[in-house]
Amino acid sequence: MKKIFYAGLALTFACNSAQQNNSSTNNNTSEEVSDRVGYEKTITEQELKDHLYIYASDEFEGRNTGDEGQKKAVEYLKKEYEALGIPPAQSNGSYFQKVPLEVSGAPSGSITVGNNTFNLGEGVITFSLVTNQSYDIVYAGYGIDTEKYSDYKNIDVKGKYVLIKIGEPQTDYGNYILTGTKQPSVWSNWRETLASRIEIATEKGAEGIIYYDDAFYDRAIRRYQHSLESAGNGQMSLKADGKKIPTLFVNSSVAKSLLSTIETDFKAQNLNEAIKLDIENATKDIESENVVAIIKGKTKPEEYVVISAHLDHVGVDGDGNVFNGADDDGSGTVAILEIAEAFKKAADEGNGPDRSIVFLHVTGEEKGLLGSEYYSEHPVFPMANTVADLNIDMIGRIDPKREGNRNYIYLIGSDKLSTELHELSEEVNKKYANIELDYTYNDENDPNRFYYRSDHYNFAKHNVPIIFYFNGTHADYHKISDTPDKINYDLLTNRARLVFQTAWEIANRPNRLVVDKATK
Repeated sequence: MKKIFYAGLALTFACNSAQQNNSSTNNNTSEEVSDRVGYEKTITEQELKDHLYIYASDEFEGRNTGDEGQKKAVEYLKKEYEALGIPPAQSNGSYFQKVPLEVSGAPSGSITVGNNTFNLGEGVITFSLVTNQSYDIVYAGYGIDTEKYSDYKNIDVKGKYVLIKIGEPQTDYGNYILTGTKQPSVWSNWRETLASRIEIATEKGAEGIIYYDDAFYDRAIRRYQHSLESAGNGQMSLKADGKKIPTLFVNSSVAKSLLSTIETDFKAQNLNEAIKLDIENATKDIESENVVAIIKGKTKPEEYVVISAHLDHVGVDGDGNVFNGADDDGSGTVAILEIAEAFKKAADEGNGPDRSIVFLHVTGEEKGLLGSEYYSEHPVFPMANTVADLNIDMIGRIDPKREGNRNYIYLIGSDKLSTELHELSEEVNKKYANIELDYTYNDENDPNRFYYRSDHYNFAKHNVPIIFYFNGTHADYHKISDTPDKINYDLLTNRARLVFQTAWEIANRPNRLVVDKATK
């Protein structure tokens, strides 16, 4: 799982027995669903363990995006799909969807505004490639542009740098203009809206952005310092298809030197100042890949159910310690392999799914959900024809808060876009798994914001209904101690079987899921 300072079976025998008994019946959620004849039984503890002890071994060097260990990981997945007889999804016959990435080295230089010069790392940071010349600066408040409210109504930002800040406007009485209440909208959260603010400024013709958010600047400066300490290994990002305008992150000191009233003023205005850039950036291209395989549907092959997990982890530290990432997300990766085997057995016996099943292993999740973002913008199969994404990110361990009550899985997002998906998920679990579905982290007010922190989110942004399966964080999260010997393989098995049963139901029901909560 992406880390942004951002995260069983008490009666094992009884639960497993109940699952097996239920799985062998034909009492399906949908009457027209193909018979379930125990295909989930091909998902076994031993096979999951065999896979994970290889995939999360030191040989794979922590699977850091673009590094040799990640190349070993994608080759392993390719060979497993070949062995199962499951073909690649791409028309070119390759399992690998190339994901073009770049990584910025530690930048150096300064910016000058009026009589003030600020060195990088001293109130201003950027990881962008910039053009070193002077640009006029325009203040655009919060950088929001919606039907209800726009900071860009009375200003022209074309060819200029735009100064914006985090947050959203409020009335004199403390109500938020966009919600009409004292509850903020999504625009108050940078995780959900920074990309939107950049996109808006780009569409308006801006040459660059100066983004003021003290909390975000603190994050950026830590990343900058880490970049300096790690010989220039800076921020990784997708290579832009078109123009990608640079973003400068500034703290309050620099922001107030540009506009002294920026804390209280959100009125758009020309600042009658220019910014002069003198910055040297070092970037290099990174080659990485998503792995995509498919089992074609029998009757609705042009509709797709995606089962996803991220194949990467965080690599090796400076002392040579390997971050094996057994739970994060080796557990999700090997679960998909076993789920794929179950669907293949069904297909081989003439009981294959009506809709196509896409097995998607994405790269660069730890770098910012990059592989799934690329897939969502360059899908192998149209997003409009994608019925659902079931995303698995960490399902092999127990949250310390759940010790003694281990027969659970956290579900996130099942009700965000489709009421029908949520109800289906509940019904399938009740019939075939009997796992406690814990919605603690599905709360919109949960400070962890897990809904926005794994690869399903890039499907949800396109109004594809999603479910995120997650066991919660633990003491070994993002540490070298996240090793395969600590995985609870009985839990991993039952959770993987639940995902299989849910995907089976979605793939075989007569009608595709209704999206009744689509976002704009």
